[in-house]
Amino acid sequence: MEFSDAYIESFIHPRNDLLIEMESYAKEHHVPIMQLPAIDVLNQILRIQNPSKILEIGTAIGYSAIRMALTLPKSEIVTIERDAERVVLARNFIARSEVANQITVIEGDALEVEDNQLDSTFDAVFIDAAKGQYMRFFEKYSPLVPSGGILYIDNMYMHGLSDLSLEEVPRRKRTMIRNLKNFSDWIMSHDQYDSTFLPVGDGLLICKKR
Repeated sequence: MEFSDAYIESFIHPRNDLLIEMESYAKEHHVPIMQLPAIDVLNQILRIQNPSKILEIGTAIGYSAIRMALTLPKSEIVTIERDAERVVLARNFIARSEVANQITVIEGDALEVEDNQLDSTFDAVFIDAAKGQYMRFFEKYSPLVPSGGILYIDNMYMHGLSDLSLEEVPRRKRTMIRNLKNFSDWIMSHDQYDSTFLPVGDGLLICKKR
């Protein structure tokens, strides 16, 4: 059964002027931010989990960090972004928000960030960066999540490409999709995580550490 866009949109929570401005900027400048139904689902799960500290891999312009901070006013969010131009944009948008005191932006490659730049543990990790590197991100940052913590991974569906055979995927994206498929197979059979895929937005994977 398929639902109409209007029906789905009737469940989307209203956003403030800054968030709407950021959504318009992202659309105009082709900056990938989380789709509205997906971020609403993510935020509802975060309300249930109620993490004190969240680590985000892939800040972009700061949209999801702000959304999470607004949802969890007592939470601390650390977010990592390697694109210098986007770091500037994110810091500017965050400074204009009402949750600037909750968010710390680290500029750098998430695979090269030193452990001493981060807190020892995070209750939740949100991965939304280079899709072909999800396995490496997971292996690097999952040790920072204690038992009972959750890792959230966006864009698992990759606009339908993950549902295709590799021969059907455009050649320039095959390595990324191969890595993404390998990661999904690996995590779904991992004995230390209870994982499930939610077909919302571009596909959200939720992995709870046992």
